[in-house]
Amino acid sequence: MIHKVLVANRGEIALRVIRACHELGLKTVAVHSQADAEALHVRFADESVCIGPPPATASYLNIAALISAAEITGADAVHPGYGFLAENAEFAEVCERCGLTFVGPQAEMMRLMGDKVRARRTMSEAGVPVLPGSGVVDTEQEIGAAAALIGYPLIIKAVAGGGGRGMKIVDGPGSLLRSWSTARGEAKAAFGNPSVYLERYVERPRHIEIQVIADGQGHVAHLGDRECSIQRRHQKLLEEAPSVALTTAAREALGRIATDAVRAIGYTSAGTLEFLMDTRDGRCYFMEMNTRIQVEHPVTEMVTGIDLMQEQLRIAGGSALSLSQADVQIRGHAIECRINAEDPRSHAPSPGRITALHLPGGFGVRVDSALYSGYTVPPHYDSLIAKLVVHAPTRREAIARMQRVLSEFVVEGICTNRDLFQRILAFEDFAAGRLDTAFLERMERAAASAAEEPSR
Repeated sequence: MIHKVLVANRGEIALRVIRACHELGLKTVAVHSQADAEALHVRFADESVCIGPPPATASYLNIAALISAAEITGADAVHPGYGFLAENAEFAEVCERCGLTFVGPQAEMMRLMGDKVRARRTMSEAGVPVLPGSGVVDTEQEIGAAAALIGYPLIIKAVAGGGGRGMKIVDGPGSLLRSWSTARGEAKAAFGNPSVYLERYVERPRHIEIQVIADGQGHVAHLGDRECSIQRRHQKLLEEAPSVALTTAAREALGRIATDAVRAIGYTSAGTLEFLMDTRDGRCYFMEMNTRIQVEHPVTEMVTGIDLMQEQLRIAGGSALSLSQADVQIRGHAIECRINAEDPRSHAPSPGRITALHLPGGFGVRVDSALYSGYTVPPHYDSLIAKLVVHAPTRREAIARMQRVLSEFVVEGICTNRDLFQRILAFEDFAAGRLDTAFLERMERAAASAAEEPSR
């Protein structure tokens, strides 16, 4: 059993963990940088510890400071949330060596899935479909030979990649070496590892993922799928569950593939298998596995009624999974919009003081946010400030509810991307479910074309 949880994060996800802990009767410790001294997660936790100055490298990424905070407060577990150290195997191992329960998967699972080449090979061996690709390509000869086998278009990806960094699309041999060199440089700068590999490029795919949960005692379940195709520069903006692209049979098949793979590798805790769907034939291919709770987990919770955060905490405390696959029922439809503090034209972060705030509510509405009137959004961290989530019996009703929620969401003093979501929900392709990773570009082209039409 665990009794006191140190939350190694900030913002809305720290609040989410704290709330789940309190409902389970667990004490909580919030950590914060000097910039977050007045943050809501600090106010709601049972205890708080300042772990350093504003830069994340000196605070939220400072493993020694986090372990010290756990020791001085008597915490016996650490929940990393998402981002920061959530998928850092070293952090998980240090927690274990210091007698702290890490609320998440085993360190070896993080290392395995963090190496994209090893992850592809492991998933293929477990029966998960993967795109044609290569191992690590370190020389001009290796990349030329691999490209000849895979064919064009192809994509170069960082072995330790994420967030679109170290990623280059190559249409033909003329740009192969230049793109390979650039990708290696970006990968080295972003991850400290220049290794890259090649993969067949799927043009305009849908991004679909399967939520899994496992307890380490042989019990594994999937909680359905999520559609995450609406992205900007490989960063998700809007998610929904379930995907309109999957039939019931396809959804069940993908769920079986995911659970069989998780069981085969001995994975524990919550995780997500991400797939690319080729819109030409509907086939899904493994892309990566996220070994943590995801930003978009609320849409899964809304359609299943299952608290993923509490399941994570129970499993970490030694309990068995509280549900079986037969218990998982997908009901209705959920949509999540990620509200960022950003300039609507440049998409640059827009930190500052909140001078007025009204959060929406009503039936079927959930708002995960750490905002309050008078709060100052700091410039040092990710720009996500709120997740607006709705649930309704049908997708059409969920869209209408989200449109209403967006109209009620008021925040003054900073800029946000709220209006972008209003345009997305009003775009006919979204209503029709015609989604892919090029959705935003298509919507913007349509808007530009409409603006150029002469007035009648």
